[in-house]
Amino acid sequence: MLPSTKTINKKTQLVIQEEKTGCAIASVAAVVGTTYAEVKARANSIGIFATDDKLYSETNYVRRLLKEYDTRAAPDETPFRSWETLPELALLAIKHHLEGGRPFWHWVVFSRENGSPVILDSAAYLKNNIRRDFYRIKPRWYIKIISRK
Repeated sequence: MLPSTKTINKKTQLVIQEEKTGCAIASVAAVVGTTYAEVKARANSIGIFATDDKLYSETNYVRRLLKEYDTRAAPDETPFRSWETLPELALLAIKHHLEGGRPFWHWVVFSRENGSPVILDSAAYLKNNIRRDFYRIKPRWYIKIISRK
């Protein structure tokens, strides 16, 4: 296993972003169970790059990447209400803020598999990327992962 990944369960794994703006690529890699490098290469091949701020200010690129891996996501974003109401697997938008009136956020993965809820946060600066400090994390909304290959 590569040093930037750690398996959480048989399908979801922690993936550390290899670029400052690579949270979307790392989150997709975590959901589909592959490496950052693999998702980055696939993303680049279809014209998506980590340096494009649309990866963390819009949802279209993330949805396209999930589709590339035969992973179905809910068609709409769902406002966050509580940790208890989240689905088994979702992409969460945290650290939501506006820059010049435009929304931006950081992507993380929420997993409730095996009965234990966790946040997989790809940020390289964190000491522990498998997070359970839910009181610190303020999601704005989420995208439910419906099915994956």
